[in-house]
Amino acid sequence: MVLAAGLGLRMRPLTETTAKPLLMLQDRSLLDRALDRLEQAGIGQAVVNAHWHADQVAEAVARRETPRIALQREEELLETGGGVTRALPLLGPGPFAVLNGDSVILDGPSPTLARMAASFDPAAMDGLLLVVRTAQVDGEVGRGDFHLDPLGRIRRPRELELAPYIFSGVQILAPSLFDGAPAGRFSLNRLYDRAIEAGRLYALVHDGIWFHLSTPEDLERAEASLASGLVKALF
Repeated sequence: MVLAAGLGLRMRPLTETTAKPLLMLQDRSLLDRALDRLEQAGIGQAVVNAHWHADQVAEAVARRETPRIALQREEELLETGGGVTRALPLLGPGPFAVLNGDSVILDGPSPTLARMAASFDPAAMDGLLLVVRTAQVDGEVGRGDFHLDPLGRIRRPRELELAPYIFSGVQILAPSLFDGAPAGRFSLNRLYDRAIEAGRLYALVHDGIWFHLSTPEDLERAEASLASGLVKALF
């Protein structure tokens, strides 16, 4: 699934007339980059949700032949948790990938989604999040998102504690994560917290590049990095 329904408020004014996942990075939309990654991983069917400028998102996915895409329009914004919960009947009985529509990652030595799939253990995990070292992020990361134990289990930072990892917006989730999930609008963070308490939320540290795209300045930095050729030379 690709999450493409957000309002992109921090990306204004670019998102006043355009859905954030349809912003361009080197002549390719962020949404197409996410769908390209699913296609390259051999995923043949995907769900894309849409709310802000939903007609634009619908037109964009209609232009693709692969993967096959089910568009899920949200008349009322459901946030990440509500959007994925609504899509569960379309996502199959097993673990599935969820990508933020504005998340741009470049692979390290091996394809990222394949590496995540190989690391996902349904017996031990309800979710596997791809995280990035905050020290490697060019942009604002706040206090960070997570700490990891030696096995990759996640915990939240305590009060006044800085966290060394930030969530990339790429994850593999099991349907079991959504057992007893609330109806309507809610954040996936509610389910993460429950899985953390049960010791069933894990993370994998990204070994490639991730572009943090929250503001127009972030997008400009990413464009400049790709244009420089250094990123292509390294990855």
